[in-house]
Amino acid sequence: MFIINPNEFLLPSFGMTPFRTEYVSLNNELNNDDYSLSYFNNRFGKNHWSFTYNGREAIALALKYYKLEKDDVVTILTTSNNFYISSCVTLEIDVVCTWNREIVPETKVIFVNHEFGYPYQDMDYLASLGIPIIEDCCTTFFSQDIHNKIGSYGDFTVYSLPKFFPLQIGGVITSSKIDISSFTSKCKVEEIQYITNVMSSQLKQTESIIVKRKNNFDYAVQLFETIGFSQRFVNTLEIVPYALLLNNNGLIKNLTSFKNYIYAHGIQNSIFYGEDAFFIPNHQNLATSEIDYFFEVIKFYIENKNE
Repeated sequence: MFIINPNEFLLPSFGMTPFRTEYVSLNNELNNDDYSLSYFNNRFGKNHWSFTYNGREAIALALKYYKLEKDDVVTILTTSNNFYISSCVTLEIDVVCTWNREIVPETKVIFVNHEFGYPYQDMDYLASLGIPIIEDCCTTFFSQDIHNKIGSYGDFTVYSLPKFFPLQIGGVITSSKIDISSFTSKCKVEEIQYITNVMSSQLKQTESIIVKRKNNFDYAVQLFETIGFSQRFVNTLEIVPYALLLNNNGLIKNLTSFKNYIYAHGIQNSIFYGEDAFFIPNHQNLATSEIDYFFEVIKFYIENKNE
């Protein structure tokens, strides 16, 4: 059985990322291994990628390249076309210029957020406009479109490694068009080695990570559909989801109350603001019994707290 309404000091902890406490020691015990360097050289090309401290620093480095003025506009486009956008993105843009959500004559850069592992669908059209593009693949490390071109449409692509792998820091900035070997990160030498070692260990498990993520997602969707939820995006073979994003379909009456209740059971989650939807963890380090726990907590809320 699962314990509902546990003591606040005896909570489990399920984050949106696969990092768990045990990885503090597991990652520390890893030997130096350069496999990840070879992986990224093969995937992006030598001198066309660099580690960063996190995804936000990767965004900042990409924006810095354009020497934007305060009155310049970065237009943010997302897969869902919903107004929801992470403050991790907007705060970095606010440092250098302004941003909006539709292409206007003042648009100097298009920032495309491939949301939740689902690529933006009109990349060929955007590329035809001749406006510089930054692709945000922070939640789309493995996913691709049918042309296998995600990450190569724009001048730059940015990634957030902890969203898919169990490490505490790490981002990547890439460019298929620009030599970025001169780009410098705030990462210390030992932090770069940490990222290199952990990613070397994890990338050797790529196939199993993808399979487990997809299997967990499919299992969860089937489970939650039994009580009236539905998945927000349509999956294809090229998609490796970041999170379990579900349409609420009017089932939960107060999503804010629901969000707080789920957090109080150790489950990180958020409302997909602007839509009747929410998201919870989906990653390779979840057991099916832990997904069952999510389900039972949410089902209990619906049956007993849904006011």
